[in-house]
Amino acid sequence: MLRLENVSLELGGKRILHDLNFETRPGEIHSILGANGTGKSTLASVILGLGGYRDIGGRILFHGEDITALGVSERAQRGITMAWQEPARFEGLSVGEYLAIGRRGARGDAPDPAECLLKVGLAPASYLARAVDATLSGGERKRIELASLLSMAPKLAILDEPDSGIDALSIDCVVEVIRTFSRNGTTVLLITHHEEVAEIADRASSLCGGTVLKTGDPVAVARFFRNHCQECLHVNVPQLGGLE
Repeated sequence: MLRLENVSLELGGKRILHDLNFETRPGEIHSILGANGTGKSTLASVILGLGGYRDIGGRILFHGEDITALGVSERAQRGITMAWQEPARFEGLSVGEYLAIGRRGARGDAPDPAECLLKVGLAPASYLARAVDATLSGGERKRIELASLLSMAPKLAILDEPDSGIDALSIDCVVEVIRTFSRNGTTVLLITHHEEVAEIADRASSLCGGTVLKTGDPVAVARFFRNHCQECLHVNVPQLGGLE
């Protein structure tokens, strides 16, 4: 479904990604596991096609189409979307209106706003009329953003979880959202450094020093990550000595 071939990226004269080869399968939950500073969020930005992350080496293919030169809106039209580390506020919109916008262009079998709110642990009667503004807590806004993604029924959902994101949402909520995506036919790319979340995936990849070192069984990749990876100043030097 998604394939990255020999992708590399430099920012400010610093090599962030290099020799990166990676692919996801339709309907798959695929975790990207890596310590802070290894290029995980940069990889998400490259896949999404954000400004400043488009001048890459290599190619990005989506359903066999080369999308390397496409911008973020064109990739979104093809079904690629992302939950941000820090969810946005939309002053003047109610939660119901925000979720309705997300449904535009969605598949006919996409869940309705009330169902999406229930999936993220929010009561529709209490939230549909509320404003998407500063009166919502960070955890509430994150849940509402994930509900919006569910309502879009995208082909590929990139979930980039911050340090505080899991605590704000609870692991159970995150897992339920991810599994709902998968049941609905959405491929999920889960970017995290939480092993317990990464292990719910069908497959996982370990990112270190801006490249993928290992892909396979999530438990085995989590063990590899635990034994060989560490936080670093952007970007890590791969710890290759003695790996099996």
